[in-house]
Amino acid sequence: MEINPLGQALSGLNGGDNELASGQLADTFDTFLTLLTQQLQNQDPLNPMDSQQFVSQLVEFSSVEQQINQNKSLESLLALQAATANMGATDYIGKLATVSSDSAYLAEGFAQWQYGLPQEAASVRMNVVNAQGKTVARLDGETGAGPHMFTWDGKDEAGTVQPNGVYRLEITALDAKDNPIETPIRVTDRVTGVDLSGDEVRIEMGGLAIPIAQVIGVRQAPD
Repeated sequence: MEINPLGQALSGLNGGDNELASGQLADTFDTFLTLLTQQLQNQDPLNPMDSQQFVSQLVEFSSVEQQINQNKSLESLLALQAATANMGATDYIGKLATVSSDSAYLAEGFAQWQYGLPQEAASVRMNVVNAQGKTVARLDGETGAGPHMFTWDGKDEAGTVQPNGVYRLEITALDAKDNPIETPIRVTDRVTGVDLSGDEVRIEMGGLAIPIAQVIGVRQAPD
């Protein structure tokens, strides 16, 4: 009978569940010893089994066990690193953060975005969209190459003041040949808190909760 029970342990290891893999490895090793004992008891005395096979199996078991332990150590290290990074995010509180986002929070008749043009544009059209997906304002933007600031007074096209909340800015920039120009949009505001409750750390700023991966700059807020 051929002794090769390592498949079960390797299957558990490849599945990424180290606790399961450890249990499978122990069970598989017990099975291996049982098979080894039976084969030694029932081997042909005139044609004894090659002991090199057993040694090879034991070496493989040791290798699998080392891989499982290394994976456990790596998981612990990554968890520690993530916890350290999460706590470091609290240093953002009170500072001004610039994030890659097309959403800004309207409060007291004020919402502000920044957009950049890599080249001169023939036209720049801006739509302000509310949380329900309705366009509440349509405006023309500056067309020169470089960064621009857009401040919205919170009024729709009829002059009606819109309620406070999150609004999204859509920009369509075209060159002289009506080709679209990529226009990145950013928002800058003071960080008031950090949310660590979910799978992804989020910073709270101006009524928004932005994934920390979208932060592209942080600086001291003016007194």
